[in-house]
Amino acid sequence: MMNRLPLLVCAGLPVLLAGCALKAPPASVDAPAPTRWYASAPAAPTIDAAEARLPHGGVVTDLSQWWQQQNDPLLVELIEAAQIVSPNVASAHARIEQSRANAVAAGAALIPKLDLNASMNRTNSQPPLPLNTTSQVALQPSWEIDLFGANRATNRAAIVRYQGAQANWHDARVAVAAEVANRYYSLRTCQKLVEVTRSDAASRSETARLSDLSMKAGFEAPANAALARASAAEANGRATQQQALCDIDVKAMVALTAIDEPVLLSKLAASSVPATTPGIVIDSLPAQTLVQRPDVFVAEREVAAASAETGSAMAARYPRLTLNGSIGVARFHSAGVATDLQTWSIGPLQLSLPIFDGGRRAANVDAARANYESAVASYRGTVRQAVREVEEAMVNLQSTASRSDDARTAVDGYRNSFEATEARYRSGLASLMELEDARRMRLASELNAVTLERERMQAWVALYRAAGGGWRNPDQNANAAVATSLQSSSGTSSDSSDGLKK
Repeated sequence: MMNRLPLLVCAGLPVLLAGCALKAPPASVDAPAPTRWYASAPAAPTIDAAEARLPHGGVVTDLSQWWQQQNDPLLVELIEAAQIVSPNVASAHARIEQSRANAVAAGAALIPKLDLNASMNRTNSQPPLPLNTTSQVALQPSWEIDLFGANRATNRAAIVRYQGAQANWHDARVAVAAEVANRYYSLRTCQKLVEVTRSDAASRSETARLSDLSMKAGFEAPANAALARASAAEANGRATQQQALCDIDVKAMVALTAIDEPVLLSKLAASSVPATTPGIVIDSLPAQTLVQRPDVFVAEREVAAASAETGSAMAARYPRLTLNGSIGVARFHSAGVATDLQTWSIGPLQLSLPIFDGGRRAANVDAARANYESAVASYRGTVRQAVREVEEAMVNLQSTASRSDDARTAVDGYRNSFEATEARYRSGLASLMELEDARRMRLASELNAVTLERERMQAWVALYRAAGGGWRNPDQNANAAVATSLQSSSGTSSDSSDGLKK
């Protein structure tokens, strides 16, 4: 009995120690998320218990459906084309595969490992002993009994980082959609600016022609005719420069979508430019929309991963218990006689107790805790930055909406003033200087109106980006729930979720 006491102590010690709970830091922490938005918006924002934790609900097809709200099929087509060829999306997908492999490897450490070993040995001994051959095949299982959860913590960290890689993939897709939309709206407004500058150039050319005729007839001073020609030349140069900017936007769109330039130009020509680009209606913007932002999601997952890694580092300071075994068959052949053997063993049951390592494991725990604190600070800072970006986008959106009516009023007023001044000039009641001043103010107001429209669409895209890839209002959530219920009752199923979660 006395000889068995050390063995019992060694076997019971890990069990007793396993009862001591390792207190790792919490896997989730609070962040200063707002309960409401303070920037003015088209409608007062409300709080909606959003369940989505990834952009567009984590469903690939929802992204194109969201952009279909713009009623511009070409924009949706360009976004889908850019998604396919984007190197950032491809890189993010590769990181998903890497994270998945890491998660599989971490999970494999929790289950027993089984190896197959085969060997053959031929021995020549001194006479009179004959030659002999030994062959052996054995299955060798091994298992580290995760007493203190080190491997489980590592597995949790790998899983949450895999989830973060998924979010980064969605972030890449949302970024591509926003970049394409911004470039597309820039191109469309550039085309409108070309129309404005060409119309202005034509008007100035006509004034120059009439001034030249008047000068030749002796009714206009040569200086006025020269001024009219200079004004026409300036307008032509402005129109040429604006067309060059549009050509640059086309080149950028070709690079984004990998669509051949002639094909893209034909698509742009076939798709008419709307007089005003429709906006996305906001009934309410849920404050919890922030949680679907990929950077917020990743930062939150990083806190959970750092917590798990801290627990793993703490568990590394406690004993490790491993169990090995072997099941095999062997054949011994010598002097024409073969002997078959079957062997099996359980053990050794090995206990490894760290005693002295120069403070390495304690330092690892301190480093893991510091990394955790850094992850918490980064998470809270990311949430604050997200709030700022949403607020700024809504301020810009409200500002452009408020200025739109004034811009249209200014265009109408300056246009009427120019037309009246032009009529007076042709009747000889207004000077060329008055006409050019009226023309300059009309042109500035028209350019400002088109530029303001581009700012408005950029603000929409910025809000889409800041919200993490769109949002759903409470009525949209209700409609989606009704549609899901109807699909379930009719026995139909949607396969849209199959496209994600990679």
